[in-house]
Amino acid sequence: MSTSPKPVKKVPIHLQSAQNRVYIKNGQIVNHDRTFKADIYIEDGTIKFVGSSSDIVIPGGVRVIDAGGRLIIPGGIDPHTHMQLKFGGTVAVDDFYHGTKAAIAGGTTTIIDFVLPDKGESLVEAYDKWRAWADPKVCCDYAFHVGITWWSKSVADEMRIMCEELGINSFKMFMAYKGLYQLNDTELLDAFERIRSLGGVAQVHAENGDVIAKNVGKLLAAGITGPEGHELSRQEEVEAEAVNRACILAHQVDCPLYVVHVMSKSAGIELARARKRYRNRGIFGETLAAALGTDGTHYQHECFHHAAAHILSPPLRPDSTTPEFMMKLLANDDLQTTGSDNCTFNKDQKSLGKGDFTKIPNGVNGVEDRMSVVWEKGVHAGLLDPCRFVAVTSTNAAKIFNLYPQKGRIAVGSDADIVIWNPNATRTISKDTHHHACDFNIFEGMTCHGVPEMVLVRGRICVENGVVRVAEGYGRFLNTPIRPPYVYDVLEGKVSLKGDDRNGEDHEEQLNGGLKKVNLAALEIEIPYQEPISRALMAGNVAMPSEGSLASTPSGRARVESTRNQQESTFSISEELDKSGNRACIKVRNPPGGKSSGFW
Repeated sequence: MSTSPKPVKKVPIHLQSAQNRVYIKNGQIVNHDRTFKADIYIEDGTIKFVGSSSDIVIPGGVRVIDAGGRLIIPGGIDPHTHMQLKFGGTVAVDDFYHGTKAAIAGGTTTIIDFVLPDKGESLVEAYDKWRAWADPKVCCDYAFHVGITWWSKSVADEMRIMCEELGINSFKMFMAYKGLYQLNDTELLDAFERIRSLGGVAQVHAENGDVIAKNVGKLLAAGITGPEGHELSRQEEVEAEAVNRACILAHQVDCPLYVVHVMSKSAGIELARARKRYRNRGIFGETLAAALGTDGTHYQHECFHHAAAHILSPPLRPDSTTPEFMMKLLANDDLQTTGSDNCTFNKDQKSLGKGDFTKIPNGVNGVEDRMSVVWEKGVHAGLLDPCRFVAVTSTNAAKIFNLYPQKGRIAVGSDADIVIWNPNATRTISKDTHHHACDFNIFEGMTCHGVPEMVLVRGRICVENGVVRVAEGYGRFLNTPIRPPYVYDVLEGKVSLKGDDRNGEDHEEQLNGGLKKVNLAALEIEIPYQEPISRALMAGNVAMPSEGSLASTPSGRARVESTRNQQESTFSISEELDKSGNRACIKVRNPPGGKSSGFW
């Protein structure tokens, strides 16, 4: 017996006043898991409808955008920026206004920056300081990671405040910068254990600081003072050793680990091996637009400014095949995200390191060009498909840091952070046209296929026809809740990453309409899996100190005093640090090799 089809119930669009009411039609939506043709209606900064035009009634007064022949993708999420960072007597020229404006121009609509306390400084005080810098200036939404730059009981106590009260779920430790921010292995284990107990995500800057300090001394003594000395002091194996060690230490206490800015083949292989060893549970890796779009041969350039402008840590690698290799690691899910590590300095600032490479301010651009570089070197080169592009530039970061699906997806209820992407258009990168405040671009002259023709930040059209219109202070601070399901459900065995467990084997992917093989057989390794001992031995909840009084700061807290218990911490007590008593800030002398060796 045949039945007549039920009438389609059309979604009504309310006629009351609404900000940024936009209807996007005829576009091809690309999420990390699938692509499909649909229309989108946006109201009050939120996606209200995704579907067929026959299922919605559009009233007058709505901005209609025809996205025919274009891709509609989630706004990019850059999980690694350093805006307005104070360094060695100078400050990065991209502040939170210029940096987020540049981000939006390139299709990135959310950044995650870093609060980096001085050694001895309260985490809460540092958080308040960074919020005061960012809140009036940001043009797009942003979140924070917090650096653990020293270790004591008071730091461990304040980490709970960060997680439970101030919207932080990720903490970054440094394995480099001996005498400045470097934590030893015992301190790393303590920090990892604390992060695991709080339900957070640990991050590491993975380079062996002891080896680097020794190498720096030898190079300077030998008269090697130019920019080329930077990469020589911290070669690939120095990064790779630290990546391997960090993965082992984190696994011992069952702590999820996110390795920032993986820059070399060797380090990428070590991370891929760790993910295989631990069955893709709790180990994540990020590489940078710089590592995908250029290389370390620039350190040999005869022009000091050109060479110095490429200095960052870990450094670019002189092996010119590194960028393609890193992209293949992204394609195989051995790396999950791409950041920019955007931290820009001008010519005069970089010149502080003339005659001593350790004093060259570390940092490069990238937040504006990250999306285009990944498309050019990934999708256009045939190594990524558009869905994987969305994953590594947006969705995976949203999942790891618990912003998904508010960010990183085109879906009803998600924030209307949307990019209308033209895969056929091209643009040429140049310092003369970029939106950074810096006078150099490490991708100078690169022609990229794939252009963000229109960018919406929470429904507000900020980029259109090459014109960037942003509102200073429009961005919001995003809380990143603890226990991200994408991280902890897998770590605790509640779900498995069925589609991601590729284990370094040869596999095939449908790329740009044709089958291509990505061979990572060199990563094959046979190591039996062992449960971390912490599964059986981890203690219960740790007693916390009483809360401080409220204050008129972003955190709502008064000054938090930093204290040291020499029986509970391996905090250095050498030289002028050996001054007992409560204090909120400690000034330290220059570390070996100079005070300006960088820390990101």
